[in-house]
Amino acid sequence: MSQTQTITQTQSVNVPATLVLKSDPVTTTDDYRYANYLPHFSQDRYPPLEPFEHIDPGLRALAHPNPRAFLDNATSVVELTPRLGTEVRGVNLAELDADALDELALETARRGLLVFRDQQDFIDRGPDFYKRFGSHFGRLHIHPTSGHPEGHPEIHLVYRDANSTFNFEVSESTTSTLWHSDVSYELQPPGVTTFFLLAQPETGGDTLFVSQVSSLQKLSPQFIAFLRTLKALHSGVEQANFSRSGKRGGVVRREPVENVHPVVRRHPVTGEEALYVNRQFTRRILGLKKQESDNILNFLYDHIDKSGDIQARLKWAPGTVAIWDNRITAHSAIVDFGDSKERRHGARVAPQAERPIPANPELKLDD
Repeated sequence: MSQTQTITQTQSVNVPATLVLKSDPVTTTDDYRYANYLPHFSQDRYPPLEPFEHIDPGLRALAHPNPRAFLDNATSVVELTPRLGTEVRGVNLAELDADALDELALETARRGLLVFRDQQDFIDRGPDFYKRFGSHFGRLHIHPTSGHPEGHPEIHLVYRDANSTFNFEVSESTTSTLWHSDVSYELQPPGVTTFFLLAQPETGGDTLFVSQVSSLQKLSPQFIAFLRTLKALHSGVEQANFSRSGKRGGVVRREPVENVHPVVRRHPVTGEEALYVNRQFTRRILGLKKQESDNILNFLYDHIDKSGDIQARLKWAPGTVAIWDNRITAHSAIVDFGDSKERRHGARVAPQAERPIPANPELKLDD
């Protein structure tokens, strides 16, 4: 199979034609290569997201004679851990054709996390290319509060340097670790997600990942059976309030939403079941009293936090691109580089996927 640049945009994104802009809270005075990608905050207002039909590209790869053909020319394919994560060298993501991108989606679903090294060609192709690449995997999500490169609201940014911080919601906790599945409060949260750093500290600023498939499998069968009967509320209200406080740029472009998802979801391609709660956005289990819900959720959060044997730690290097399946993993940035005053500047493209499918087919989410 040839690897030519024939990326197909399968979904379109509606962006308002009229933009009312305000000053960027993040500025830099040095000769920074990616200054045009600094967080920009507009006063756009977006309507609620409309449901759409998502067909996972990994399903097409199941019919390929070799569903891992996109790795045939790799110089190195190494599993980061037995349960989660694969590091790949020698594959240029920017030159994968549509079939190879389908295979990439399938492999991401199977391994949870793929780490591609030496991808400076991909990074240097710019925002329009990032969006074409991401659109192969679904409708691009526009974050309701996020800063983005000017003119490219589909690209979510994280940023921290000596003078500015954006999207690092470090509270008074004793740790900066905050496990989450990106924007799980949406009706159709992201699936195959792409993230890379444009600038990074010399050391520190790693990202942790955990397999939510494995976190579920480690529990007892009786408890899993109980969890499969439960659904939980995920909320974006606190994130919006954080933004309104001025700590995220003070912009809420789309009013926050809350949605109900199964506590255990099923992946539409692999059929694997995964725990689907996270400390950042899950608020309560419906149908249980507050103390019951709190105890179960806190147990699950603690289980995720402490399960080092199903976690992978990504140490960033220049030119690294991480692709993960947001449906079956959770992750956390590590903010351990504050004293160095160095810059950490990341970009994320998050195509939306299906509404989470209950592992228990009898579970009704809208009741």
